[in-house]
Amino acid sequence: MTTTSATHGTPFQFSEAALAEAKALMQKFPEGKHKSAILRILHIAQEENHGWLSIAAMDQVAAVMGIQPIEVYEVATFYSMYNLQPVGNYVLEFCHTGPCAIEGAERIIAYTQQKLGIATGETTADGVFTIKEVECLGACGYAPMMQVGEFYHEHLTEAKIDQFLEDCRAGKIDKGTWKMH
Repeated sequence: MTTTSATHGTPFQFSEAALAEAKALMQKFPEGKHKSAILRILHIAQEENHGWLSIAAMDQVAAVMGIQPIEVYEVATFYSMYNLQPVGNYVLEFCHTGPCAIEGAERIIAYTQQKLGIATGETTADGVFTIKEVECLGACGYAPMMQVGEFYHEHLTEAKIDQFLEDCRAGKIDKGTWKMH
């Protein structure tokens, strides 16, 4: 089954492997409790949809799970780990809460915005970088910090941001894992 977004017009369909993974996840929960798999299934959909959740992708999650689309939208809009618009290859998620702010997060975010020529929530014209500000990432002792993919980049400085951006552009950071080579 393919779902097409009314607002984006782009169809979305899980690959066979992703659909099998989603169904296997739902079966791990007791009867009537399969909705507990929604977080991981949304991640699968986001991975398959170039890093973001279109309306069509969320509608497909609802169809596969046998729940109402609004139940999927409620979850997807609550958590900052889901992107509701297209994003760049590297999503730079900066913590901007108390401890990071005290240690200079706003300065680092402003520097990154200036360096990339975009504001928070925007993606560079070349589609490589997106800047997001998120709530606490639980690394207060390493502030200021950002998360890219599953990896934290800590004790940020302007020099570290410059090096990170340069390494991304040079292909030294694997887009699939966000790990430095």
